[in-house]
Amino acid sequence: MSELDEYLNFAKELAKEAGEIMSLSFANGTSREWKEDRTPVTEADTKINSLVIERIKAKYPDHGVWGEEESHNLGVQMTWVCDPVDGTMPFSHGLPISTFALALARDGQPIVGVVYDPFMKRMFYAAKGTGAYLNGDRIQVSDKDDLKDALLDEEGLRDSTKPVIPTGDGYIEELIEAGARPLKLWAVVLPSALVAAGEFTATIFNVPKPEDGAAIKIIVEEAGGKVTDLFGNEQRYDQPTKGYIASNGKVHQQLVDIIARHKDSQ
Repeated sequence: MSELDEYLNFAKELAKEAGEIMSLSFANGTSREWKEDRTPVTEADTKINSLVIERIKAKYPDHGVWGEEESHNLGVQMTWVCDPVDGTMPFSHGLPISTFALALARDGQPIVGVVYDPFMKRMFYAAKGTGAYLNGDRIQVSDKDDLKDALLDEEGLRDSTKPVIPTGDGYIEELIEAGARPLKLWAVVLPSALVAAGEFTATIFNVPKPEDGAAIKIIVEEAGGKVTDLFGNEQRYDQPTKGYIASNGKVHQQLVDIIARHKDSQ
């Protein structure tokens, strides 16, 4: 077994453990508290984040963990980047569209990524140079080359308390004028994983959180797509980011250009 295979298998098993916690919490009714950034946190978020740190400390003591709720041993070459429950807002209000996301970044670049949807038992995963998969089947992005009827998810563009760039409703209006169909789910990882599967054309995330983009970076690009910051540039995923665009690659520059126009208009 190669080193990448070992890391990927470890991440997949950990994702299943996290999924069990999510499912049990969801079934029993989830209470929430509110953080300073006006986003909710549940017991499942903190419990899963602690589990990830515990498992990684035991298996890979030299590695670090960047977690949304808690981190460990940051600043090392090998860093696991975890979003314990992406989409805590819908999760805590009874909507089953949330996921667990985990990636391993070497020098800030993801080399392994897993996204697990415990409600539909969907495991999206990829390792560098080996392709992207959904429950064992190879997946690839769509070949759509324009925004007409393109299904997009946008998060944080109008309501984030800490946006990468200030962008108002004019951005959405331009997308709609181009024929796109923008959604807002309050959960960016699942639609981003579905970009890799060819169901969504793109997602846009205007928040500087690497935990939402690290696994997506490797999964979407191994499926033939493209993931950059909001300005079309490469970035590290073991530190605060400049948001991200995840796309099938063919519409990527169009989205970068639209965002740039509205950034410049602020």
